[in-house]
Amino acid sequence: MIRFLYLGLWRDRSRSLFPLLTVVFGVMLTVVMFTWIKGFEVGFLATSARLGSGHVSVMSRAYADERDQLPNDAALAGAAGIMERLRRDFPLFSWTPRIHFAGLLDVPDEKGETRAQGPAGGLAVDLFSPGSPEPAILDLEPALVRGALPRRAGEILLADEFAANLGIAPGASVTLIAGTMHGGMATANFTVAGTFRFGAPAMDRGMMIVDLADARTVLDMDDAAGEITGFFRAGFYDREQAETEAQRFNDLFAASQDPFAPRMETLIAMSGMSQMLGWMDAMLGIIVVVFLAAMFIVLWNTGLMGNIRRYGEIGVRLAMGETKGRVYRAMIAEAAVVGLAGSLIGTALGLALALYVQEHGLDFSAMMRNASMLMSTKLHTHVTGTAYFIGFVPGLAATVLGAATAGRAIYKRQTSRLLKELET
Repeated sequence: MIRFLYLGLWRDRSRSLFPLLTVVFGVMLTVVMFTWIKGFEVGFLATSARLGSGHVSVMSRAYADERDQLPNDAALAGAAGIMERLRRDFPLFSWTPRIHFAGLLDVPDEKGETRAQGPAGGLAVDLFSPGSPEPAILDLEPALVRGALPRRAGEILLADEFAANLGIAPGASVTLIAGTMHGGMATANFTVAGTFRFGAPAMDRGMMIVDLADARTVLDMDDAAGEITGFFRAGFYDREQAETEAQRFNDLFAASQDPFAPRMETLIAMSGMSQMLGWMDAMLGIIVVVFLAAMFIVLWNTGLMGNIRRYGEIGVRLAMGETKGRVYRAMIAEAAVVGLAGSLIGTALGLALALYVQEHGLDFSAMMRNASMLMSTKLHTHVTGTAYFIGFVPGLAATVLGAATAGRAIYKRQTSRLLKELET
């Protein structure tokens, strides 16, 4: 009987080829969409951590409550002492201070008069200290477009698009006008050492990168930092571990009523990312359900058409004494074989395409010019262990359910009418 079923599938392509192609296509799309959403999630988190506030961030409670407004008047004082404690008690992370600020960048002409101006967002990081992780974290060398990296105090990096809009090139002098930590106004002259492009529109439109010591001098923030960012030494974001470490740190200051006491926030908790990641997880479930439903309907109809074509064959098998249950189970077994084969082929094709996009990425810069989120315009897939078997869920379930639903017609056959049916 097994040989009979095998030869039937192999020789009658209408029973196997179309359902197989349906399963292959559906499984391949499921795998690609799964890895695509995972890639978007991983890329979004990685870019937000690298260019934003790390995997975890320590800031004052007052700063955390108004973080979107960059309230440097509520910055952490005594940053060196806090850094020392963090490095001693929380060794899972690599710690580095940062200052986020905003100001006006003024470009003078030959006479010292204003030639161009533009609002600038500033990121102050430790560029020059021996062993500072910031150049590697920001990946400055590959991001450099023109000029060179800053090598001495007073040199800055400017977003290439921003520099082009201001009409300046590396070597130009600019003046920063910004507010200090204590509410005063500060001005400082800088030299543009080079320009960068991170591929994140939110950073590339109007960002400048300044050495931390220069920013502290200009903003009157001696031994202060807006945030002390932590990056997992393992290199990837561990959500559960980050939440555990943040809770452990916050418990140390739970009894304090000081609004300037430090608080540790995780990457997910900042900027409402938990809601977005929850939406992504829901999308993964929806994708599987949609493809399962679509393939079920197609394969169910295919099964009904196949039963009509195989009306005589089923009648002969019943007339020869084969039970309805056995015929029914045989049809489900056929569908399972087709579903398994299609799932294997579809998963292989989907993984091949996903691995290629994971390696090379797809450039969506033309569609993301006005994006305000910290995310790269070159999107990649991300292949995880789940991607190797997630396609089997719709692939096998849809074929078996479709065959099981369509095969119910077998039980409606009247054995007493078999001879009459065979005569016709």
